[in-house]
Amino acid sequence: MEDKKKLFVGNLPWSIDDAKLNEMFAEFGEVAEAKVITDKFSGRSKGFAFVTFAKEEDAAKAVEALNEKDIDGRPLTVNVAKPMKPRD
Repeated sequence: MEDKKKLFVGNLPWSIDDAKLNEMFAEFGEVAEAKVITDKFSGRSKGFAFVTFAKEEDAAKAVEALNEKDIDGRPLTVNVAKPMKPRD
């Protein structure tokens, strides 16, 4: 089952950290979690993140407003996160 409150955020500028990510999305509603995915060895951002909202309708508003929005010269990709496929 798809969780429509959890969003995938791609093409993130390297300058965005968890706090800035949270700030960007908080204007659309209560953010339960904002996590930039980092490389486990270097600690550097991998350029994507996941944001989970408390309410589905707030997540939908964020997708509407931020998908393809230009942040530091990069068009963001924002959509509902797809469930992780089990690895073999």
